[in-house]
Amino acid sequence: MTQGKKDGNLIAIITMCFMFAMISFVTNMAAPFGNIWGNTYSWAGMMGNMMNFAAYLFMGIPAGKMIVKYGYKTTALVALAIGAIGLFIQYLSSIFGADAAAFNYGGQVVAWNLIIYLLGAFVCGFCVCMLNTVVNPMLNLLGGGGNKGNQLIQTGGALNSLSGTLTPLFVGVLIGQVTPETSMSDVSPLLFIGIAVFVLSFFIIKMVDIPEPQLGNKEVKYEHSPLAFRHTLLGVIGIFFYVGIEIGIPAQLMFFITDLGFEGSAAVGGALAASYWFMMLIGRSLSSVISGKVSSAMQLKIASALAIIFILIAIFMPDTAQVAFRGNDIPVKCFFLAACGLCTSVMWGGIFNLAVEGLGKYTALASGIFMTMVVGGGVMPLIQDFVAKATDPITSYWVVVAMLAYLLYYALIGCKNVNKDIKVD
Repeated sequence: MTQGKKDGNLIAIITMCFMFAMISFVTNMAAPFGNIWGNTYSWAGMMGNMMNFAAYLFMGIPAGKMIVKYGYKTTALVALAIGAIGLFIQYLSSIFGADAAAFNYGGQVVAWNLIIYLLGAFVCGFCVCMLNTVVNPMLNLLGGGGNKGNQLIQTGGALNSLSGTLTPLFVGVLIGQVTPETSMSDVSPLLFIGIAVFVLSFFIIKMVDIPEPQLGNKEVKYEHSPLAFRHTLLGVIGIFFYVGIEIGIPAQLMFFITDLGFEGSAAVGGALAASYWFMMLIGRSLSSVISGKVSSAMQLKIASALAIIFILIAIFMPDTAQVAFRGNDIPVKCFFLAACGLCTSVMWGGIFNLAVEGLGKYTALASGIFMTMVVGGGVMPLIQDFVAKATDPITSYWVVVAMLAYLLYYALIGCKNVNKDIKVD
């Protein structure tokens, strides 16, 4: 490999890792923002998150086709432009529609400002879906697939987790304790920061050369669907559950602490949710070091089993077991839930790496399908939230245990490629 090509690949890798951070920045606004809306509308706490991930259902496959036709760079640029627009729409919810009724839901008058916010969250979902469709196969490709490909995905994931750590922390600091007077205007500085970063990223990526291997072969024919590969199909289901796990754990943790009702509970909830993402940062940083030697399957096995143990401890541990944290007595179980971030840290990269292994020309299309199923990050936390409201937040973690059990099965059995007879070149 020439020095010029090595330098070009390094710039591309850095660019993709930075985009990974932007994905988390946008996605992790939804749950803390949900604290604001949930205070006004009890059913709306996870609706922003649901709209954010619902966009994946509509954009995943088109994003994969955009990569095939227009390339990774163009797809990324369009995504960043859409992201800036989505954040601006969310900002508009802080200044318009608070006094105008949109519809009546269960006897409760819903104002237009919530509709505007949900629209903005949906638009942002298009952005993060497209970015995800770009960065995952690109990092896997730049790493040469296999353990090395997973190593790069985990490195990008570390920056993703750093961004995820800071976002709920910033929101918690901005709003402090959620009151009837708390509104989106309190977090507007964070929205403007996001818009500025998207605009800056647009111009940076516009100047960077990104490898476009799929554009050099216009005559590629696809005899099968990527879902013809059993390990890909089961991996797609795994991604659906995984994103639900990743989002659901800190979201319900934040709601659980906020519901304790002490002064500054939202800030403390934000801090513990941030600690979950910080644990993901630690886990992904460690994985980026060991993934060249430790297989994705082994990491996924250990992570799934350990997460199940942590959550079972949290479910069965009494609330009376408490520890002082920021001047308040917090149930110890909360820290076991936050520690799950160490486990979930390696799951995304591991599942994606295992599911696209050996796909060859089908990789870009498979990535689009994967992004469609990231809608699980909206569906499963919403289901978990329904369980939480019918019972309590801690009981709702049985939904997470069931999803983790599936990931353990995938790591043990489902990830094996049994369709090697299908030609992929």
